[in-house]
Amino acid sequence: MGKAEVKKRSLLMKCLDSVEYIGNKLPHPVTLFAMLCVAIAIISAIAEKMGLSVTTGLINRETMKFEEQTITAVSLLNGTGFKYMLENAVTNFTSFAPLGVVLVGMLGIGIAESSGYIGTLLKKIVSITPAKLIVPTVVFLGIMSNVASDAGYVILIPLGALVFMAYGRHPLAGIAAAFAGVSGGFSANLLIGTVDPMLAGITNEAAHIIDPTVNISATANYFFMFASTFLITILGTLITTKIIEPKLGKYNSKDAKFSDGILRASDLQTIKPEEAKAMKAANLTLLFMVVGLIILVAMPNSFLRNLDKPNFLNSIVDHSTLMNGLIPIIAILFFVPSVVYGKIAKTVKNEKEIAAHMSKAMSSMGGYLCLAFVAAQFIKYFEYTNLGTIIAVRGAEFLQSINIGAIPLLVGFVLITGFINLFMGSASAKWAIMAPVFIPMFLKLGIGSDVVQAAYRIADSSTNIISPLMSYFAMVIVFMQAYKKDTGIGTVISLMLPYSMTFLIAWTILFIIWMAAGIPVGF
Repeated sequence: MGKAEVKKRSLLMKCLDSVEYIGNKLPHPVTLFAMLCVAIAIISAIAEKMGLSVTTGLINRETMKFEEQTITAVSLLNGTGFKYMLENAVTNFTSFAPLGVVLVGMLGIGIAESSGYIGTLLKKIVSITPAKLIVPTVVFLGIMSNVASDAGYVILIPLGALVFMAYGRHPLAGIAAAFAGVSGGFSANLLIGTVDPMLAGITNEAAHIIDPTVNISATANYFFMFASTFLITILGTLITTKIIEPKLGKYNSKDAKFSDGILRASDLQTIKPEEAKAMKAANLTLLFMVVGLIILVAMPNSFLRNLDKPNFLNSIVDHSTLMNGLIPIIAILFFVPSVVYGKIAKTVKNEKEIAAHMSKAMSSMGGYLCLAFVAAQFIKYFEYTNLGTIIAVRGAEFLQSINIGAIPLLVGFVLITGFINLFMGSASAKWAIMAPVFIPMFLKLGIGSDVVQAAYRIADSSTNIISPLMSYFAMVIVFMQAYKKDTGIGTVISLMLPYSMTFLIAWTILFIIWMAAGIPVGF
């Protein structure tokens, strides 16, 4: 039995090593995305020449109304296409979703790291947290971070590396565990986050195509996503300890590129008296700010809530100022306590040094900015050519054409969505395309729109972490390169593939059991 297990694991490691080897033989990620841009241009020209198109009902994301549309493949290799590429190169880059999030977030994180505040906090974490709990803690915090939308990508993933290093573990395993929680477990949570009302709004509009009385709330998937949090935490922990860490082996600091890294590992052994004093003051400052924020949110007619929404919960999570401005708020919550820490610990003397620390954080983002530029062009080209939409609709038509039972059909829906997710990263954009097709189809079969939405969220989360088209994928590569200079797309995919496949299979099995038992997915 033991020998068989060793052999089986060895085979798995060989497969993952092959994925990494082949993936890293590809050109530099910047070059690769540039080549993919060229490929998309050629494919779009061929598709337009063939007259590739689909006619379907879609949700207009501006008006949130259902509209019958004919979507035709659009070529980039003609006068109009060349004009689009030239005129929109800058705006494609500046409107790239993660760009502002990452840079603004790093302003706060940069001063927190360089002042020593994060390092001292990590020392404290190491001193009070049992080593056995550190992996599930990182995965769990990653899952919970999606309450704050995309903040976990910027904050928790680089911290995952530092936490693991503090325990003498491989930093890439820390990044993988955090990434698995943040992105692979994006739909799971113990709380209601920003994605819940957004998806529910699209689902309702799609359901109204055939049944105007259907009206699900932001809590429509809460029970299932609550339970999913524990499933993803357990699976993420097991994969990290049983597969990822053995694959990576012992960390060699010679592989690091700290000079260009996002965050530097500091001495994580002992807390000096001045550090303890500074941390206490910084933590009290942070606590005061958080309490103040809660009071501001709770106040009648608070500017931080969306007062157009009927109840208190919705006014907080549904397009509120709090949620829309969460990244700068988090940056401030990092910034102010870090300055307090730096003043007391004497690591920050004046405002000039504060500005220097912030500049230093920004200078470390050069590699990410280069990668973000070409990745943004590729994603926008894919959107402009309508190829993603055509793939999604064709997949839906195929699934609708096969005559199988409700649960097998839902499983097929999960698999199709997981595949489409490799080409379309945005959860809301993808759902705006798929919901008008699938929600009416399943309603006709007697399957509730809340159930279909839950199935969609499983697939949408599970394959995020292996898709180069996922908005933050480029950022994860850069984070890993800080600790392993030769990290490429192959490295990331080989590390995240076990998480992705395990999450997809186990989560789907949980969903089948849930459906078979007749348990409501939410309220």
